[in-house]
Amino acid sequence: QVVPVESGGGLVQPGGSLRLSCAASGNPFSMGWYRQAPGKQRELVATITSAGVTIYADSVKGRFTIWRDNAKNTVYLQMNSLKPEDSAVYYCKAALNSRAYWGQGTQVTVSS
Repeated sequence: QVVPVESGGGLVQPGGSLRLSCAASGNPFSMGWYRQAPGKQRELVATITSAGVTIYADSVKGRFTIWRDNAKNTVYLQMNSLKPEDSAVYYCKAALNSRAYWGQGTQVTVSS
């Protein structure tokens, strides 16, 4: 069973940086990050396939970078120039055999 396990997150000031990590078993085809702020729907942040194809939300392009270590089945999200509107619970998603597996989520708060 694929169970994504997230790490990272926390409190950071505007303009700061954070790195999220997510490890999953089973060599998922696609791994990525979604986020959900209070009162809002969960939205895509960035995804990457095992071949390295990436997709970013327009709101994070140029600020966030996703990459993947296939040997470790681990995906990373480097978040730079963070803004208060980036505050949310960030969830890791792993896709394997037409099924989606979600992590428990990690809180990111951007505030002075």
